[in-house]
Amino acid sequence: MKDPYSVLGLNPNATDDEVKQAYRELAKKYHPDNFQNSPLAGYATKKMAEINEAYDQIISERRAAKKNAESEYYDYNAADVQNNSNYIDVRSLINSGRFDDAEMILNGVPVEGRDAEWYFLNGVIKSNKGWLDEAYGCFQTACNMDPSNREYNAAFNRIKNSRSGVGGYDRGGNFVCCTPCDICSGLICTDCLCDCCCNSF
Repeated sequence: MKDPYSVLGLNPNATDDEVKQAYRELAKKYHPDNFQNSPLAGYATKKMAEINEAYDQIISERRAAKKNAESEYYDYNAADVQNNSNYIDVRSLINSGRFDDAEMILNGVPVEGRDAEWYFLNGVIKSNKGWLDEAYGCFQTACNMDPSNREYNAAFNRIKNSRSGVGGYDRGGNFVCCTPCDICSGLICTDCLCDCCCNSF
C-alpha cells in the first residue's frame, strides 16, 4: 500500500484534526454516490477504498503510539528514580511545556521514593501553573532535603522573596524584582530554572 499520509495529501507531522479534515474532503470528493452512472464509478470506488484504508492505518498507528506513551508514564517508578536521579524525562517534558505530563510522571513516584529533585521539579511545575503556595512548599522541602543545592536554593529564595513583599510575580507569572539584591537573586534563579528547562545539568 502507498504511504497513508501521501494518500491523504499530508505529511506525518499533521495534527489529528488535519488528518480528519483531509479525510472528509477526499471522502466527499470521491464518494461512489457522486459517480453513479459514470464511467469513473470504478475508479471512485477504488480511490475511496484507498482513502479509507489510509485513514484507518493512520488512526490505528496514532492510537497505538499514544497508548504506549501513556504506558511508559504509568510505569515510571522508584526504580527509575534510582537509576535516573535527575529525572531527565520530567525535565524534558517541562522544557516542552508539557507540565501535566511531567506532573503525571512525578505523581507516579511512591512517596518513599520522592527525593529533593522530585520536590524541586514539582515546584517548577506548580510555579508554571501559577500555584505559588504549593510551589513554595515544594522548593522549601527540596532545600531542606538538599541544603547545598544551588539550583534549589535559588528557586526557593526567589519565591520566598515574592511572598515577603521584596519582589513579586506579575500577571504573567514572571518574577519582578525591586532591589539590586533581588535582581541578583532573580538572575541566579532564572539561570537555574533555565538550566532545568533546557536540560543543562
